[in-house]
Amino acid sequence: MESLIHLLVGLFVPLFPFSMVIPRLSGAMSAVGPRIILLLAWPQLGVLLMGMAGSAPPEWLLPWALFTSVLYAVRALVVRDMALWVSYLAISSWALLWVAYLHGAAASVLHLYAFLFSAPLVLLSLLGAALESRFGAAYTGLYGGLGQTLPRFSVLLTLVVLAVVATPLFPTFAVMISMFLDLLPSMPLAVVVLSAVWLLWSWAGARLLHDLVVGPPAEGRGAADLGVASISAFAVALLALLVTGAYLVGGLT
Repeated sequence: MESLIHLLVGLFVPLFPFSMVIPRLSGAMSAVGPRIILLLAWPQLGVLLMGMAGSAPPEWLLPWALFTSVLYAVRALVVRDMALWVSYLAISSWALLWVAYLHGAAASVLHLYAFLFSAPLVLLSLLGAALESRFGAAYTGLYGGLGQTLPRFSVLLTLVVLAVVATPLFPTFAVMISMFLDLLPSMPLAVVVLSAVWLLWSWAGARLLHDLVVGPPAEGRGAADLGVASISAFAVALLALLVTGAYLVGGLT
């Protein structure tokens, strides 16, 4: 019975191939609001199910989770649709919740980790929606040079992507370091895989920013930059993430 519950958890704290449900659900949502609810609620349901398992999860779930994380980090390297990019990074990061779960993390910690992985992706989804409203689609390769045409948007996009890929001082950085410390004493090979996932995230983030922000602007693609109210809201959210990240990093020392 416990194994069946763990497999059900694998739908919400994704394990391949159950993870394929998430991009399909997200792709079926035309508005950004339901996508945000999905990003915030989906892994939290998985953590709740983890608490219902009643026994320690089998150790073979760890390589399965790491494989899932690597697979979707690789897929994020080549996808052009920002909504899909968000879905793939969500799956890749949520799968790592199994690392903390297998090492006995409390339910409150797992809920916190799930939220910290999702929060930057929510901000990225909102920026993707802003691109859709301006250009009709949020695809890399259709337009570029946003650093020149939408400088305020580009700065925010860069900072949000840095938060998504677990750059130091953002909360996801502290989560990744905590997982490294859990795995290092007994599973050095898993640490290598986790390092590869982190590298792939950074690579995927760099490609996304390069395709959207860098280069000459596309002709005839003029659009209004973000307004003061939007910039202020994003700035508050990013500041909150930075303060949280600094606090969590301080707790690791």
